Amino acid sequence: MKWNAISVSAACIFIGLGGFILGKITSGKTELSEQDRLLEASERLIQQRSVDGGTDFRARETTRPNRPSQELSGSNIDRKLANMEEIVRGENALTRGRAMLNWIDSLAPQEFEAAVDRFRSLGLTEARMGEYAMLLTAWSEVDPSSALAYTTENTNGMATGTVLSAWASRDPESAIAWAKSNHQGEDANPYMAGIIRGIVSSDPIRATALLQELPFSVVRAEALDAMTPYLLKIGADAAKKWVAELSDERLRGGATSRLAEALAKQDPAGTASWLLENINERTVTSVDDVFREWAKEDPAGALANFESLPEGEARSRALRGIVTQDARNNPQAAADLMNRFPKDITDRTVQHFIWNSYEKAPDVAANQIGLIQDERSRNRMYERALSSWLDRDKAAAKNWISSANLPASVIEALGASLAQP
Repeated sequence: MKWNAISVSAACIFIGLGGFILGKITSGKTELSEQDRLLEASERLIQQRSVDGGTDFRARETTRPNRPSQELSGSNIDRKLANMEEIVRGENALTRGRAMLNWIDSLAPQEFEAAVDRFRSLGLTEARMGEYAMLLTAWSEVDPSSALAYTTENTNGMATGTVLSAWASRDPESAIAWAKSNHQGEDANPYMAGIIRGIVSSDPIRATALLQELPFSVVRAEALDAMTPYLLKIGADAAKKWVAELSDERLRGGATSRLAEALAKQDPAGTASWLLENINERTVTSVDDVFREWAKEDPAGALANFESLPEGEARSRALRGIVTQDARNNPQAAADLMNRFPKDITDRTVQHFIWNSYEKAPDVAANQIGLIQDERSRNRMYERALSSWLDRDKAAAKNWISSANLPASVIEALGASLAQP
């Protein structure tokens, strides 16, 4: 196929410079894992291929006059690898993307292994995720079996998922056959998540069938994550219908949670209503994320809905989401809200409040630490928060500590910091 230089370079900009991209708020993390970033880069290349059309790398093999010789020359490949290193060490992402695209065009099929090997040896796979995914995806086009033999032997699985995604998008049956023949046992096939990612846009029915064949596992969770962009693309109503038709209750619960967290950014009120209609022990874990998004857009509406909820975990989590959002903008208002609804406060709510308010108002945050019921967690929070405050503003922190009735163990733990002038 004919790769589109601008689109590929744009993918590299997004991945290479993105560094920190919003991820799942539920886990409290905003940095995507290396695997997620690698697969995101590959997915963008796969999607671009389906838009651009054209011939693939193998077809170009017979039409490009300057395709390298099949005989691997030591000096020739050394020059190429040195050139690649120069490219990927460049600072401009757009320039890197364009140059990398042209450089990949110069590779013969048997040279990809050496190229990937050298790339990995540079220690740049995380910083240059877009270029790494581009190289792996191109290798999957010319020789997926060799690419998979290499990645399964030499990497920890992320690269294998990228190769399988690219292969499955072009030849799903061959990729699926490889995945099945290379997995033994009754546990979840670790290769299926990559395949599902590769085919979901072109064949969502097959992707769904493969997903439902997986037992409850980390692999199934990864496969479900791979489905989420497609679900957002088809629209909220169609996505909710897809979730409702899943036969496995546990899978349906996980899908509901993931979709709710994603849809909340588009329609938090409607998503909250849908989520609460489908509340159970699995879906309740997403209530705080949805209400946090709602509070960001419509604080009064989110609060009114929270107050209408019956006592229980969903109500407590709804308050946690509102408090978390308020803590970022107005810590004192968030603290007042917690004091207004003490029966709905959990230790986790207090912790979320402190994490999100501490930088802005350390005194307000410290005043709420005492609400943590678990003594060990409470004392640990005192030690960490106050130690940080002492580093930032020793006079203000010491003044607060002197007026607080802190446990002796906390004062002892802070001893060295308190003793410093």
